[in-house]
Amino acid sequence: MAASNGRTKRQRGEIETLPSGSLRVKVYAGVDPISGKRHYLTEVIPAGRTAAKDAEKARTRLLAQVDERRNPRTRATLDQLLDRWLEVADIEATTRMGYVNKLNKHIRPVLGKLPVGRLDAETLESFYASLRRCRDWCGGKAYVKHRIEGEHACTAKCRPHSCKPLSASSVRQIHWILSGALSRAVRWRWIAVNPAGQAEPPAPPHPDPQPPNPADAARIINEAWRDPDWGALAWLAMTTGARRGELCALRWQHLDLAAGVLTLRRSAYLDEHGELREKDTKTHQQRRVALDPETIEVLRELHGRYLDRLAQLDADADTADYVFSPEPDNSRGYRPDTITQRYGRLATRLGIDSHIHALRHYSATELINAGVDVRTVAGRLGHGGGGTTTLRVYAAWLSESDQRAAGTLAARMPPRPVTPTQGTVSTSPYQALAAELREQITTGQLRPGDQLPAVAELATALGVSVGTAHRGVALLAAEGLVCVVRGRRATVAQPRVKNSPDESGDNLLQGAEHRPAPRQSAHL
Repeated sequence: MAASNGRTKRQRGEIETLPSGSLRVKVYAGVDPISGKRHYLTEVIPAGRTAAKDAEKARTRLLAQVDERRNPRTRATLDQLLDRWLEVADIEATTRMGYVNKLNKHIRPVLGKLPVGRLDAETLESFYASLRRCRDWCGGKAYVKHRIEGEHACTAKCRPHSCKPLSASSVRQIHWILSGALSRAVRWRWIAVNPAGQAEPPAPPHPDPQPPNPADAARIINEAWRDPDWGALAWLAMTTGARRGELCALRWQHLDLAAGVLTLRRSAYLDEHGELREKDTKTHQQRRVALDPETIEVLRELHGRYLDRLAQLDADADTADYVFSPEPDNSRGYRPDTITQRYGRLATRLGIDSHIHALRHYSATELINAGVDVRTVAGRLGHGGGGTTTLRVYAAWLSESDQRAAGTLAARMPPRPVTPTQGTVSTSPYQALAAELREQITTGQLRPGDQLPAVAELATALGVSVGTAHRGVALLAAEGLVCVVRGRRATVAQPRVKNSPDESGDNLLQGAEHRPAPRQSAHL
């Protein structure tokens, strides 16, 4: 039935004629949970010969969406969804701050005003691609990036914009933030389908830990020990693999030096106001880490210096005091950023490209290369999943352990028979390498107990492959001139003395230069 105003009314939904001649289909879809107003699904059909037929099809389709609850229930924007999601989401404080930073910097300026119902996989993937081209969303347009807002006289700091892509890891984090918020929107029936579940984020980056090598680790320790308390912190980071926040929150009551055990219970962080706070560890678990004798001695000395300072201040010791502190009485812990910045300055002075988290990588890689099983390494580091994270991050270093295993097997193989040719014996590269080392041993250049150069160093020096160098060392081992022990460098054998059995290497810094000055014990 047609009304005088040209509107065609039906029992459910309506089709009205616009002044342009187009038809607008309108279907009631409930009350908007955000605004509290009546919510309609609408679609405009261009004017034409088949407009009436197309409008009827659209009305039927929209009614089906409402009946099957596949329609968005609100016209709320993504900004409104994110605000509501942050109100109800149970997220760690540090995680929440990271989410808010990424939302405000990357998501809200671009997608915030878009209705949630209009988000789709194509929009999200285009958004991700743009971030991978330029984190500032410049759209390929040239402009000057000013450091000061408003009118000002430009200085050297006002430079032409240069595109810097956002890392694949950061884009993936943005994807999972959006996915979490949109999943909640589906649960609330704001939308019917989560578009982030259909969008494809960038591939995960290949883990590439860059720990300092043993020589650089020794340089770092020696430089840090100019301040013994700071040196003790760097030492503990290397030997336990603790995170910087866990070290900042460490208190004397968490140490049992008699049993040689460190308990990591809490982690320090800065809240949104820049105040120092504490929370659970990253994996919400406390872990007990065994300490080697040298590390126990380091901590005893650290505690002795703490007691000496308290005596000068005429104060009493408190087990709740922090182990590492910028205050004389250890009443306040370090800020995590302070640890990062101080270590960064130390590495820069030494010309080493490293960061504080690399000491955690150092602990893990040295343990793995020493033959410690992955589950034990994961337990010391606080990795979840029974070692899954450890395997994923440190897979490259497991390959190095596999090479060491191959070298150990080669050392136990009998020497390959040599075929004489015209009264002489052909010299293979590995035999030439063995001959050179044999001469150094027999002439006394290498004495019993001395370590041979690393296999990689031998291969580089003589221009041969690592496998060839392994065979040369294996030949000397078969002759009884060197001792090969798994996980260690080959050493010159003692005359007529059998190889000593392998020892357990608790101290991760064995063989490196330790602290430069003698110490006096101060018992805890």
